[in-house]
Amino acid sequence: MTAFSLISNCMKNFSALLIAGALGLASVPASAQKVPSPYHTRFAVDAPIIAGELAVSGFGLYRSMQRTGLTTTELAALRKEDVPSFDRFSAGYYSARAQTASDLLCYPTLAIAPGLLALSPSIRSHYGQVAVLYLQTVLAADALFTTSIGNIPRYRPFLYGTEGGDQRTSRIETNSFFAGHTAHTAAATFFAAKVFHDYNPDSPAQPYVWGAAAAVPAAVAYFRIQAGKHFLSDNIVGYAVGATMGVVVPQLHKVAARQGISFSPLQGVNINGYSYSGLLLSKQL
Repeated sequence: MTAFSLISNCMKNFSALLIAGALGLASVPASAQKVPSPYHTRFAVDAPIIAGELAVSGFGLYRSMQRTGLTTTELAALRKEDVPSFDRFSAGYYSARAQTASDLLCYPTLAIAPGLLALSPSIRSHYGQVAVLYLQTVLAADALFTTSIGNIPRYRPFLYGTEGGDQRTSRIETNSFFAGHTAHTAAATFFAAKVFHDYNPDSPAQPYVWGAAAAVPAAVAYFRIQAGKHFLSDNIVGYAVGATMGVVVPQLHKVAARQGISFSPLQGVNINGYSYSGLLLSKQL
């Protein structure tokens, strides 16, 4: 199976699963669709967060662009033996077709994943709010990604081989850690699955939606390794960062998680035998 036939199948399966779930929601009676949003957003809070994420992303990108690419002498000195053993298998990999495949999976998914949520009437009625949360989610993943590549230079796997042409001396070829394509894709798909879950916690489509959300960034990670753009560890970290942001950002905005702060008296004896007392401040996350 070629890279392009595999990516075509992945896209078809991903779209079919999410569309099926969304169309299933669309068939629910109108009275059941009028549900309140499970999220709470506020311009005075969310706008500065988004602005801060943009600033962090911009600064990280600026830092990464200050580096220079490797010289031909430095490239010749690279040795596969210097790569950690768990990543060494892909040192020297290069495939332009796999790189194109990863692009065709990643970039459309950034629009498709949140776009499919709009097919649900209950979500569509709050889509402005969902769009704000999606922007925060992707920017959070991007801020971590650009900060990482701006401060942690790592050579891409294909530099340990002989292919790549003029790309080999490009300054962005030291941006291997961590995998941005994988992180952004995971942020998009896990966000879509999380929002679907929060609006439809009892839906029988849950396993399929979460399965699709997990599979697409995994496919992106596979192609990034085959392309020689990232090592396995780069993709694992990217996947974890993206998936975490995709779930955590909506969860932090859950209405149920914002129902006040509780205080309770606290007293006891410490290990040195001294008694203490005070107030315990707690908030559900």
